[in-house]
Amino acid sequence: MKPADNLRFAIRDRINGVDVGPKHVPLSLLGEFQKDVSDFLQGSTREVNPADVLVSIDEGSLVLVASGLLGASLLWADVEQLTTPDSMRTIDPRRAAIVERWQAQARNNPDRAYVLEDMGKHPLAIVNAQSDFKQTVDIWVTVEKYLHGKIVDWGGKTKANVHLVLENGKSLTVAATQQLLAQESENRLYRQALLHVTAEENLRTGELRNLNLRSFEVHHPAYDEDEFQQMVRKGTAAWADVPSATKWVESLRGDDT
Repeated sequence: MKPADNLRFAIRDRINGVDVGPKHVPLSLLGEFQKDVSDFLQGSTREVNPADVLVSIDEGSLVLVASGLLGASLLWADVEQLTTPDSMRTIDPRRAAIVERWQAQARNNPDRAYVLEDMGKHPLAIVNAQSDFKQTVDIWVTVEKYLHGKIVDWGGKTKANVHLVLENGKSLTVAATQQLLAQESENRLYRQALLHVTAEENLRTGELRNLNLRSFEVHHPAYDEDEFQQMVRKGTAAWADVPSATKWVESLRGDDT
């Protein structure tokens, strides 16, 4: 396939009896589809930088049109191979993982279909309940991630590690060095924490293995009631000598009327 500048990503579905489109799409589905498109464009080699790609939304089914792809020769080679399910063994593993996830979702929902199209709206690849895209092997890639959760155990006489429970309830064991844990002055046990880790991620399932702790990061919770009340008390004290906040602001603006 000759590289082109634009590629159309379409998702077709029915939600509550209405066809999905720009004016009728669940926010979660839109966010998920946008991420899939971004990851598909990048692939494992990050040949395409999403920051350099312009995306527009077309009418009809929900369609994201990616522009600026003329130099993405590997991307177009993979798209060309997606004419048959057997291509899953040869295309970029990250792209294959996305297509396989689309296939699983389409099988669970007969109304769901994913279509890659050229600018003439000619289908280049279709993933629906009738297609059969699947990977034959698991692909693991090295990644860096920030994991947020509660530390329920840490330490170890010979092999130091941190036991972390994620917000979704899943438990992970993260290997660490005794030196890294020993230098921590803060008691993190049974408290929320943000961990910077390296790991291997399964491109098909998203599973993580061989996690290693790089550092504890500063964690800022979205809302802290004690901190908020402390700010209220400080603000109240600071404004105690001001009879009217409104008049004070107007005086700063020069409005003395």
